[in-house]
Amino acid sequence: MAEEVSYASVVFKSQKQAPREGKQEEETVYDEVKGKIKTTEQTADTNESKITNLTTQNQELKNRTQELEMKRNNLTEQIQNMEMNWNKLNISRAQWSINAYCPKNNNVRRCKPCQKGWEFTEPSCYGINNANGDEQKTWEEAREDCRGKISDLAVVHTEQEKGVINGYSWGRWNAYWIGLRVEDGKWKWIDGTELNQSSWIEAPTEGHCAFSVHSQGWKSAMCNEKKQWICEKEALSV
Repeated sequence: MAEEVSYASVVFKSQKQAPREGKQEEETVYDEVKGKIKTTEQTADTNESKITNLTTQNQELKNRTQELEMKRNNLTEQIQNMEMNWNKLNISRAQWSINAYCPKNNNVRRCKPCQKGWEFTEPSCYGINNANGDEQKTWEEAREDCRGKISDLAVVHTEQEKGVINGYSWGRWNAYWIGLRVEDGKWKWIDGTELNQSSWIEAPTEGHCAFSVHSQGWKSAMCNEKKQWICEKEALSV
C-alpha cells in the first residue's frame, strides 16, 4: 500500500509539472514574436508617414517656386513697361522743350532763352501771373502753380535781381508773392538761404510771407491771403 501511494504521487507530480513548464515557454516565445511583429508594423507606418510628409512638402515647395517665378516674370514685365514709358516721357519732354524754346518760323527754328509768355532777365526767366479776383492764390497755392510750370517762386539775392522783381510787379496796387517767408522767426528763401538784407522788408512775423508791390518795395502778409505771384526758372543758354 505504501509503495503504490508513493509511486502514484511521483507520477502525478511529473504529469502536472511538465506541461505547465512547456506552456510557459510557448507563451513566452509567442509574446516575443507578437511584439516584434507589432514593432515592425509601427516602424512601417512611421516610414510611410514620413514619406507622405516629404511628398507634401516637396509639392508645396514646387508650388511656391512656381508662384515666385510668376511674380518675378510679372515684375520684370512691369519694369520693362516703366522704362519704356519713361523713355517716351523723356522724349516727349525734350520735344516740348524744343518747341517751347525753339519755335519754328517759316519752317526755321530760332531758339530763345525763355518760352513764350515768360520774361527774360539774365540769367532767369520770370513768369508774371496777373491773376484777378478768384484766380489769385495763397502763397502755398502760388508755389504749387510755379512748380507745375517746372519753376518756383522768385528768389532774390542781389540788388539787381530785386530791381527786376520790382519792375515786374506791374500796377500801382498789384501785389505779387515771391519765394520768401518766415521760418523759425527768420526770413528765409525757398532755396533754404536766409535773407541777408534786413532793410528790404519789415521784421519777420510768424505765419507771414513776402510780396512785392511796384514802386513800394516788399511787404509781408499772412501766407493764406490771396495775391498774384511771380515764378522763376533758369533761362536756356543760347
